[in-house]
Amino acid sequence: MSYDLFIGDKGFSSWSLRGWLLFEKFDIPFREHMIGLYTGTMQQDLAPLAPARFVPTARTPEGWVIGESIALAETLAERHPEAGIWPADPEARVFARWLVAEMHAGFTALRSACSMQLFHQYQGFVVSDAVQTDLDRLETMLGHAFAHFSGAGPWLFGAYSAADAFYAPVAARIAGYDLPVSERLTAYVAAHLNDPAFKAWRAEGIKLSYDPMPYALDLPKTDWPVAP
Repeated sequence: MSYDLFIGDKGFSSWSLRGWLLFEKFDIPFREHMIGLYTGTMQQDLAPLAPARFVPTARTPEGWVIGESIALAETLAERHPEAGIWPADPEARVFARWLVAEMHAGFTALRSACSMQLFHQYQGFVVSDAVQTDLDRLETMLGHAFAHFSGAGPWLFGAYSAADAFYAPVAARIAGYDLPVSERLTAYVAAHLNDPAFKAWRAEGIKLSYDPMPYALDLPKTDWPVAP
């Protein structure tokens, strides 16, 4: 039996990407449904899934609704222990959950100033003090995972985990705004951008055109760093 996953536009919806990767990267069968994130029909589309209000929202084969990303990760891990959604090592699993929770609740300056978009790379983006503080925290937290758990990498805990799914949109933000990060974090961004699942998501997302383009900045643009 398959799950139903309700998501927003792939070119922009960072939370939808996280939810989608939790299914795609761990080989959990699902049917994909697009919600009208930019057409004004989002609440109408989600009404049958009440009390869910945002994407991603999932529905289990039994018909149970999961309307929050961490709840989705935990539910899938509970129902599919063989998938390896969380690291097997207990200490690594604790830190992976910490990373996911901090991503969910934090990095607000970075997320606000650099909305995820997968169409191009902005040049000349000025990093504010608040965004730099978030980037510094990112270096600290991911650096701890790299130093203690990743091994040969490229992922935070050796094998791909829920933590990587939650930080995939951060990698997209760093790439999309050409943000200054360390060599180790640059390599982590490249791992995401070259990951087949991420590339497949992006290829679908950039098929759509928008007028006006959501979240557009008046800055020079270059091509996305990785070819489709």
